[in-house]
Amino acid sequence: NPTVDMASETKFSFNLLPTKTFSFLQDKSTLQLLMKWSMLGRISAQAFSFDQNFYPYNSHDFTLSFFRDPCVLTNLRKMEAGAWVTLEGEVVCVQAEVVPCSKVSMEMFDPLYSSGIITSSGHITKCFHDTHPDYDLLRQMLQEDGSEEYGVMERREFLFLVFKHMTLGGELCQYEDTINPYIDTTRTIYRDLVSVQKNPESKEISVVSTVIKVSALDASGVCYPAREEEDQSFSYLIVNPFRRHVYVFYHCYGVGAFTL
Repeated sequence: NPTVDMASETKFSFNLLPTKTFSFLQDKSTLQLLMKWSMLGRISAQAFSFDQNFYPYNSHDFTLSFFRDPCVLTNLRKMEAGAWVTLEGEVVCVQAEVVPCSKVSMEMFDPLYSSGIITSSGHITKCFHDTHPDYDLLRQMLQEDGSEEYGVMERREFLFLVFKHMTLGGELCQYEDTINPYIDTTRTIYRDLVSVQKNPESKEISVVSTVIKVSALDASGVCYPAREEEDQSFSYLIVNPFRRHVYVFYHCYGVGAFTL
């Protein structure tokens, strides 16, 4: 009975948190790297509060409520034809996939060194490629599922996905020769977005946020994060259930800004 289902749905409502700032969008050295990677002006983070208890099993309802909320519709930014716009028109359905997010340190990246993708000095190992003249083992690991390097990291973790997005960049990306700018920027963004807590007894730190990879569809198809499907156009909702805050981490693939 569909009427019963409607009654059991949790309806969330949202408010913009306009004063919340994110250090990765303010720190000059990070912004310079985003410019170099052709993501500046196309990457954003926004914060909203919500009014009901959130549980990970409820991620789909939460996401649908989010994309139908009047405050979200007037404030959520997306990029279309090089300009920031709001969501016009009605969202008919959403896709919401919970992304594993458990990492509290950067140890996850150690295999990049032990596998030889990164040298002990931090340089990214170059390799020969038919179509990309200036290619390296790091991009091979990130992009080619047939490569020897593909399986060296836990690819489903949000920390890995942030790193992958930063490393592959935008349309006119200038790649780094060393790993540090990618690792440092990944750490900055991850710390900005993901909330942790310390267990008072065991002193262990654990992640409290739930990360949801989202897209929204209107009558003519996918309208968010972008109409064209592209791995580097993405949006994640990062939910803190205790503070009842949700951060939106967004990027639309294309040619980034050339000036800070």
